[in-house]
Amino acid sequence: MILRVLLTRIVTAFLTLLAVSVIIFAAVDVLPGDIAARVIGRHATEEMKENYRKMRGLDRPVYERYGHWLLGAVQGDFGDSLVNDYRVTDIVWPKLKNTLFLAAYAFVIYIPLATILGSLGAVFREGPIDTGVSLATLIGLSIPEFVMGTFLLVVFALKLNAFPVLSVINMAEGFWDALRLMTLPAVTLAIAMAVYAIRMLRDNLIEVLDSEYIRMAILKGLPLHKVVLRHGLPNALIPSLNVTALNLAYLIGGVVVVEKVFAFPGIGTLLVDAVFHRDAPVIEAAALIISAVYIFANLIADLLTILLNPRLRTT
Repeated sequence: MILRVLLTRIVTAFLTLLAVSVIIFAAVDVLPGDIAARVIGRHATEEMKENYRKMRGLDRPVYERYGHWLLGAVQGDFGDSLVNDYRVTDIVWPKLKNTLFLAAYAFVIYIPLATILGSLGAVFREGPIDTGVSLATLIGLSIPEFVMGTFLLVVFALKLNAFPVLSVINMAEGFWDALRLMTLPAVTLAIAMAVYAIRMLRDNLIEVLDSEYIRMAILKGLPLHKVVLRHGLPNALIPSLNVTALNLAYLIGGVVVVEKVFAFPGIGTLLVDAVFHRDAPVIEAAALIISAVYIFANLIADLLTILLNPRLRTT
């Protein structure tokens, strides 16, 4: 039964990604403007633009171009950039690698931050600690990422001179220097993600701690920290997995504002620049990669939820 459920979710994820690829390709195809005129320049004649379209295959029917693009994408080949002659993979991969590095760093900060503060709020509910955690999360929810990032820049970069103003990771001299360059944007992202997870984890953990088996464990004399770690958190974390999956997707594709604030060369900024230049292959590749991360992050969250909750294995 569980194998059938897992296979159904996996097949659904791939079909969703296929549908998303159709939407991405169609949306890019109807973008306003003429890429041939933009690339060739203001002095382009109709004959020059027509020759460029034929050379790039832009004169073929949309379904034929989609099939060719999809076949290449499955093989990891997204073609050439329309703005220059570079391979799309050579353009996207360095930016994606930077974003993945930043996402991993932010996630390492996010997990203990959300878990510790959410647990403290639940264990010491309605007390000073819970009030402080709730107030901090409300403030975090009301502050946009670019404001939080700017605040961190002013305090830690300009006032304290503890971190660089620009997170130009390409200029890093080794691993630790790269971490230092990424600390402020990583902290900004971790805070932006954690404020949602903290509130959800707190509410879930309070509900779990009020259950009968938790009370029985406490009556048997188990220390509170063991009850929380062994019995409370594993059950309270299950509903939070979907939020974590959404946060992971946000890390990959939704960090454009944070990247701009810190001048970080990531895939979000690349996507915005590609849209500005109407570079269709780069837009399609970046959007498809971001969509794939989003879909499969949710897939992993669903699979973990099914594995951790036996009641879902028969649905």
